Amino acid sequence: MNKKKIALVFGTRPEAIKMAPVIKELEKHPSVFQVTVIVTAQHREMLDQVLKVFEIKPNHDLNIMKKNQTLSDITINVMKGLEEHFIKERPDMVLVHGDTTTSFAAALAAYYQKIPIGHVEAGLRTYDKYFPFPEEANRQLIDNLADLFFVPTELTKNHLLNEHKPKSQIIVTGNTAIDAIQYTKHSKVEHELFSQMTTDKKWVLLTMHRRENHGEPMKEVFQAIRRIVDQNEDVAVVMPVHMSPVVQEMVKEVLAGHERILLVDPLEVDAFHKVMSKAYLILTDSGGLQEEAPALNIPVLVLRDKTERPEGQEAGTLKVIGTNQERVYTEMATLLNDKEAYQKMAQAPNPYGDGTASQKIAVALKQYFELDEKG
Repeated sequence: MNKKKIALVFGTRPEAIKMAPVIKELEKHPSVFQVTVIVTAQHREMLDQVLKVFEIKPNHDLNIMKKNQTLSDITINVMKGLEEHFIKERPDMVLVHGDTTTSFAAALAAYYQKIPIGHVEAGLRTYDKYFPFPEEANRQLIDNLADLFFVPTELTKNHLLNEHKPKSQIIVTGNTAIDAIQYTKHSKVEHELFSQMTTDKKWVLLTMHRRENHGEPMKEVFQAIRRIVDQNEDVAVVMPVHMSPVVQEMVKEVLAGHERILLVDPLEVDAFHKVMSKAYLILTDSGGLQEEAPALNIPVLVLRDKTERPEGQEAGTLKVIGTNQERVYTEMATLLNDKEAYQKMAQAPNPYGDGTASQKIAVALKQYFELDEKG
């Protein structure tokens, strides 16, 4: 039997976290899959942290990251870097994840070589092409090029059906972020932060970095958080600070210098998941945390005006609150002081799967290529 060459392309920390379980699963089937890992290093250091934790060694590294890179820089450099590889190696399928510029450029590069594309975490939508920017446009464009759609939920499946994508090519898998947590929970990682997060405090985990929140929206959120911490001695905050200079400057201006606000460098994924598990509440503008936190029964306040993950909102695991200072302050205060409201969110069912998404992706690929490991 001829093995099928599966190339997995990613470049950022969130992609790496969610693609790592897929790589691990496909590598369990060496008789049918030849796995090639290609990283673009759209985010260099943060990507390398994840690769280390999951013990993944890329076969190819485009190493495109440069200071102050633009979206055009990323798109051009990814496409040119992948073109040569795709022409030479001719993978049977290229797998991309989610909505990054790396994923869009990789899908377009594969399309130009007439290579089938599998989209992991397909079908997410806000239907506002500028929110989030550029992610919403990226994922819609990828789904217009893809041949297989690995969707996390029935809702995301319905989005694609409404866009006239073939039902036979849409596979509901759950989210691979849950698979990643199943992997990292066995980690023996140690970090000085763990001992600092004492049980006499209600710890709030904060992450914030999206382009649309740069400037006043971020400042409003940070001011609300500082007010909460100042007024509640039993509340403390931990924030892994994104490497973006814009984020770092705002953090320095508003949050720095408070004894109960711990500002730390980005954490390796297993350490980050352990910090998550110690948190009482999470505030984020990230997409992935909206999926991961429900697996740990932790309420999430989403610092955005819209989410492409409404399943969590409908299930009650998260609440979209925007960035207005008074709204952020009020919503935080409610969950920190109202036990009934807190438990209602903490005990809501996780809508994002059971940690077997990667297995389902492997099965779907075998079916697509009509592979039989016994043959």
